[in-house]
Amino acid sequence: MPGSSPSPDPTAADREVRPCPPPQRAGAPGAPRPRADEVPEPATAVADAATADVAPSAAGPAVPEPLGDQRPAPPRTFGLVVLLGSMAALGAINTDLYLPSLPQVADDLGATASATQLTITVVLVGMALGQVVVGPLSDRYGRRPPVAVGFAVFAVASLLCSVAPSLPLLVGLRFLQGLGVAAGAVTGMAVVRDLFTGAAAARLMSRLVLVIGVAPLFAPTVGGALAGVAGWRAVFVVLAVAGVVLLLAVRRRLPETRPDGAASPGAGRGVRHTLGQALRTYARLLRDRRFVGFALLPGLAMSVIVCYVSVSPFVLQEVHGLSTAQFSLLFAVNGVALVGGTQLNAALVGRYAPLTLLRVGVPTTAVLALVLLVVVLTGAGGLAGLLVALWFLLGSGGLISPNAVTCALAEHGRTAGSAAALVTAAQFGLGGAVGSVAGLLGGDERAMAVVMVGAALAACCSLLVAVRARPVAVAPAG
Repeated sequence: MPGSSPSPDPTAADREVRPCPPPQRAGAPGAPRPRADEVPEPATAVADAATADVAPSAAGPAVPEPLGDQRPAPPRTFGLVVLLGSMAALGAINTDLYLPSLPQVADDLGATASATQLTITVVLVGMALGQVVVGPLSDRYGRRPPVAVGFAVFAVASLLCSVAPSLPLLVGLRFLQGLGVAAGAVTGMAVVRDLFTGAAAARLMSRLVLVIGVAPLFAPTVGGALAGVAGWRAVFVVLAVAGVVLLLAVRRRLPETRPDGAASPGAGRGVRHTLGQALRTYARLLRDRRFVGFALLPGLAMSVIVCYVSVSPFVLQEVHGLSTAQFSLLFAVNGVALVGGTQLNAALVGRYAPLTLLRVGVPTTAVLALVLLVVVLTGAGGLAGLLVALWFLLGSGGLISPNAVTCALAEHGRTAGSAAALVTAAQFGLGGAVGSVAGLLGGDERAMAVVMVGAALAACCSLLVAVRARPVAVAPAG
């Protein structure tokens, strides 16, 4: 901690796991390849940097990677952040760029507004399913092949969307878009875990959130202008081009980072074995209460954001009388809070362990949610009071998601793809389900505040489960 004296315990001072130089790779002369099911997943040295309640040391040797979780030397961080951030952001851009086109799509294809909204829903369903499928595939075949196939599917589906003659066909193609684009977020998390742990991983996750968070802020404006000039079909042409560009970038720039020995001993068997292996790995992960506790936190943090996004247009425009331009400005200002919170976290992880920041960030979010509820119920401060409380609440989430992902993946290096798939699926599924409850409760500012308080308190319980649970080693199922 700042101002504290160095720890007399040499192991406490060396708990930050830095990017390691490339060790002798399995299969090289004199380096026997271990079987994945014979090497236990490290649940101590590698994970301590993420989950220990000590500040990472600025000095001290790197903790050597155990056999079976060897990782290559990381590429340049800036290029990696841009590439992984773009891969993960494409999922949000796919929705946000298309949103302003919904009225045009309904008119052009002769569909109702509610039926046209299915083109949004099926993308989320496809992404959730795709993440669960891609995770085990990336653990077995490597990080590059599944994401390359995913972006190829996304590009082809986007191009076909641009010529879809009917709404049912467009809905089906949007589902394929979701399946393909899901590979980006899962692979991004797995690559970060392959190359980094502890504070370095949490810092890189925060940088990724910056890229992921900034891009969708401008996507609706760009999508609306594009649809206004060239029509809604042009939006899908642009998305197809984006998919091709990322596919080429993955083939040229994304390193293969899956640790040696991560694949199961049955890597040469068929689809049936792969499915059984994936199900067994997921079952083992879900039995790990520590992993589940950390994995639920990003979804609960996302539910606060989804609740804000879905309810705020009605609250701010219909109830408080803001114009469309004023609401757009406030939306951008609150976007600054979201991005700023993650960048504050990136600065703090150099001095505090990710688990320490979680123990501060989660209760802080709960307190700020309660403050928002009091402001809403009492009317204290009027609109200004509501906006200030909301701004700080949204910003506090930046201390949760990057650190929670880091802690969740810290003990599962050789199943990082499967673990990342569960984290992202929970993030989208839980975030969407909890966030939509506000609409069922009336869709007003009271419903928004109540749901946010519930999500924040649930996050406190989830963190408590995680920190009290005993670490469990989960090796790939053979």
